[in-house]
Amino acid sequence: MLVPLSNTPRDYAWGSTTLLAELTGRAPSGAPEAEIWFGDHPGAPSVVGDGSGATLDVWRRGRGASRLPYLMKLLAAGSSLSIQAHPSKEQAEAGFAREEAAGIARDAAERTYRDDNHKPEIIVAVSDVFRALVGLRPVAATRRLVAALGDGPGPSALAAHLQGDDEPAALRATLEWLLSGQAQAEVDGVIAALSQASAPEFAAELAVLRTIAADFPGDPGVVVALLMNLVELRRGEALFAPAGVLHAYQDGLGVELMAASDNVLRGGLTPKHIDVPELLRIVDTTPAPAPLVIPEDGVFDVGMADFTLTRVLVDGEAQVAVSGPAVALAVRGPVSVRGGRSTPVTLVAGGAVFADAEEGALTFSGVGEVFVAQPGRP
Repeated sequence: MLVPLSNTPRDYAWGSTTLLAELTGRAPSGAPEAEIWFGDHPGAPSVVGDGSGATLDVWRRGRGASRLPYLMKLLAAGSSLSIQAHPSKEQAEAGFAREEAAGIARDAAERTYRDDNHKPEIIVAVSDVFRALVGLRPVAATRRLVAALGDGPGPSALAAHLQGDDEPAALRATLEWLLSGQAQAEVDGVIAALSQASAPEFAAELAVLRTIAADFPGDPGVVVALLMNLVELRRGEALFAPAGVLHAYQDGLGVELMAASDNVLRGGLTPKHIDVPELLRIVDTTPAPAPLVIPEDGVFDVGMADFTLTRVLVDGEAQVAVSGPAVALAVRGPVSVRGGRSTPVTLVAGGAVFADAEEGALTFSGVGEVFVAQPGRP
C-alpha cells in the first residue's frame, strides 16, 4: 500500500526562515522552520493521507505493525544546532535503565536517556552548500589554529591543554576543562581573540566560529566547536555521525535519516541540560577526518540494520527495490511513484509517501529527485 504522508514543520530556534518554504514553493511563514519529520516516532508522527486523519504510528498499530526502526527528516538549519553526540545501543540501554530506576520523568529537562535506543544518523545535502562541524580535528592542526589566535591568556591556556602525545586523552581533558564551568575567563579570552585572528589555512573555520560566537556569546561550546572538523557538503554529498562522534550542523538544507531515538548528549551551544560526566563517558575523542559517505549506485549504506538511504535522480523512469517498510521523500518534482500493488501517487518537492514491504519495488517516473528510506541489512 502507498499512503501519502504530511507533517508540520518544527519551529526550533535554529531553523531557517526560508529554506523549507523555498523547497515547497510557498511563502515563508516568518517563523524558523527547522525540521519536518517523516515516520512514526511518537515525538511528531506523520499524518497519513488516507482521509482518516490518523498519524502513522496509530495507522501502523491498527495493522499489527511494529514501529519503524528509523526516522526521516527534512532539516533546514539557519544557525548552529547544539553540539551533540549520541550513545551506542549498549550505552543507551544502560543509561535508560539507570534513569528509569532513579525515577526521573521521561520528559524532565534533566533527563538524558528518553529511550533505550542508539541514534546514528546520516545527512545528505539538498542545498548547494550544507555546512557542519563533525568529529574532532587532529590536534596538530588545532594547535596551528590556536596559535593564530595570539598569545593572550585564553588561547595560551587552551594551547597548554592540547599538549602531549596522547591526542584522545588531551582532547578529553580539554573538553572536561571547557565544560566544567571553571574556565569561563579563558573561554571569553578565546572568543575575543577570534574577532582579530587571521589565518588563511583556517579562513572558513574562523568565519563559522565568529558566527557561532555572535549567536552564542560566552558559550563554552564556541571553543568546543574550535576543536572540530568543518565540512562543506555540496548537493548530494553526505556525512555520517556514528555513536560518540560530536557534531553540530551549521546551515543549509538536507535529508537526514537516523535510528528512531531521541537520545542526545549535548556539549554546548544550547540553553538545554548538559550532562558533562555522561557526555565525557560516551564521547569518542579520537581525532579523525570527518566521516563522509560515498554512495554506491545511489545507496548510502553505513552498515546499520536500522536504516539505509537511496538517492534517486529521476529522468524518465527509475526503480528501487523495497525489502521492508519504506518512506519515499521528493526534493524535486513532480514525480509519480507506483508500487507493485498500489495506485500511483504524485509527489511534489517536500511530499512523501509510505510504502509497505509487499510493494516489492517502487518505480518513479518524471523528472526530479527522491530519497528512499528503508531498514538496512541485519
